[in-house]
Amino acid sequence: MSSRPVSLLAGALAPLIAAATLAAPTAVAAVDTEDQLRDLFFGEAMFEAYQENYFDAIAELDTELNQYLSLDEPELDPFTAHFSQAAFSVGDFELSYRMHREAGRAVQAVLKGNVPQPVRNEAAYRLAKIHYHKQQPLNALHALELIEGRVPERVRADEQFLRARVYMELGRFEEAITLLQDLKGEASLDGFVEFNLGIALLKSDQPQRGVVELTALGRRRSDDPVQQALYDKTNLLLGSYLMETGELALARPYFDRVNLKGPFSNRALLGAGWVEARSERYDRALVPWKILQGRKGTDESVQEAMLAVPFAYGKLDVHSTAAINYGRALDAFGGEVDILTASINSIRQGKFLQALRRKEAAQVQNWVVALRDIPGAPETHYLLDLMASNDYQEFLHNYRDLNDLFERNQDWLNSLDAYVNLIALRRAYYEPLLPQLDGQFRQLDARIKLRTEQRDKFAARIEQMLVTRRPEFLANTGEQEARLELQRLRRVIERNPAGYGAGIGARLARLEGLLQWRLATEYDARLTQAYRHLQELNTEIAKLQTVYRSFVRSRQAATHSYVGYDGSITGLRGRLQRAQERLELLMARQGNMLETLAIRELERCRSQLESYQIKARFALADSYDRANELQERNADQRKIEQHRKEDGEPLPGDTPPELTPPQAGGENEE
Repeated sequence: MSSRPVSLLAGALAPLIAAATLAAPTAVAAVDTEDQLRDLFFGEAMFEAYQENYFDAIAELDTELNQYLSLDEPELDPFTAHFSQAAFSVGDFELSYRMHREAGRAVQAVLKGNVPQPVRNEAAYRLAKIHYHKQQPLNALHALELIEGRVPERVRADEQFLRARVYMELGRFEEAITLLQDLKGEASLDGFVEFNLGIALLKSDQPQRGVVELTALGRRRSDDPVQQALYDKTNLLLGSYLMETGELALARPYFDRVNLKGPFSNRALLGAGWVEARSERYDRALVPWKILQGRKGTDESVQEAMLAVPFAYGKLDVHSTAAINYGRALDAFGGEVDILTASINSIRQGKFLQALRRKEAAQVQNWVVALRDIPGAPETHYLLDLMASNDYQEFLHNYRDLNDLFERNQDWLNSLDAYVNLIALRRAYYEPLLPQLDGQFRQLDARIKLRTEQRDKFAARIEQMLVTRRPEFLANTGEQEARLELQRLRRVIERNPAGYGAGIGARLARLEGLLQWRLATEYDARLTQAYRHLQELNTEIAKLQTVYRSFVRSRQAATHSYVGYDGSITGLRGRLQRAQERLELLMARQGNMLETLAIRELERCRSQLESYQIKARFALADSYDRANELQERNADQRKIEQHRKEDGEPLPGDTPPELTPPQAGGENEE
């Protein structure tokens, strides 16, 4: 059994990216609390972003921005109050959705635009953040160097903190220390500044200052789980650092400060035990190791404690207890190896990817741990460290996003089938009604044309009467018939004047005069009445035209509800199916990568457990031998004591004098 302690310092100091990511998670743009929300669509996009539904937030905000930019008078739109914030927010959402290229293009567009310097500085900061998330610290530094003058106050601290982390990535710790010291006291970065400052001091050959800085941070306590986890991580880091530098007396208190129910408690208990074991105080080492031994056996620290406990008992010469604990460890390791083998087979059968796609796993905050509660899912406790890594998290999120897009496309394809059915129902309903409606429409059209012709003719006559007095135009039907009949009689008399007497001509003239007199005397009244009739005719025509337009709209609406959609639906269906094929290919590649990494991690854990089994078997046999030897020695001692009590004579020595071989020199003398 090797007395090698768990190496925590390398895991705490080397991955500075992980520490930096913990210190500054991607911020979601929000509506300033001092500004009133003026555009509901912008507020809806913000709501989706707060729910981490970045796809919906990006889609809604992109649509709103495109519509706003196409307006003739955009300043009248309430979205104007949020336009500048929306331009940055869409980049933030794309970055949160890991659309680094799109986010970079959005920020680059702001940088190239004619914007004030503070806005340009904020865009440069966001571009640097994009490069940092892509693990390109040098490009992030180039983007930060574009900042000139004043940075907007809302991102000033974040910009300085990002710059410090970039310096740490590039090994420029002195510059990072200067920036971090200036940021101390920033409420939004409380704790994270001190943590990164302590690491920078340790890495810049100023270990004493780093220990002092981290010690002050580790002494804090908080009800916030995130803050308390940071403090526990700080104490764990310091304890490991001091233990590896040989400061054993100073290391133990830091391990003791770690919360026993926190995520770092197992490693802290293991480290506390190794501090005592290195000081050869094995009885004290058993205290934290025994606590750790009773915890969940899937944790590597617990597994190491299962071997460390009997190792300590062996050092204390309690070999029987050591043998019992080695036997328990063997049983536990064997069970875990079987679980790991089953998990590897489960992953190879595709159940791990099926569990990742399950909705119930995504409905809880710690969904990685919740995966193990889903029937048929593999043992994910062994994968927690792997899943917590930045790269694997990217793979997981990409796979889940691809699956989300696949399900969205499938829903859209199903909705297209629903639209096809709806269009068929509308066609079946409207097409039998259209012939009868078209007949009524033709009658209405003919009526409108007749009334229009009458109106135009009537209006032309009235216009003519305004220029030339034409009483005959205002005669009614009876008067028109009488005038025509008088004209006919006049022509008959003129063709045969001898056949009619003079009295007939006089009577005919008197009737004509009477008709003309009536038309002349009633001309003004009849002209006024004609204007009224013209207005009534216009009103009737307007009513008919209203009915006509209503019919046209109704018929168009009815026709457009089922005509002309076949081509669009066919095109959309083809695009969605092609997208589904591409998504299936990408999901297969991403899923294969996830499965390969998970299997590799589980095989590593299984290999480690198998090596623990080998060590435990040898240690168990050695403990049995030592226990038997000690038992025989104790039995012999009890027999000696009993013989002394019974006979009172001393027992002969191990080698009687007569059996002592002669010396070589004595033989030569004889």
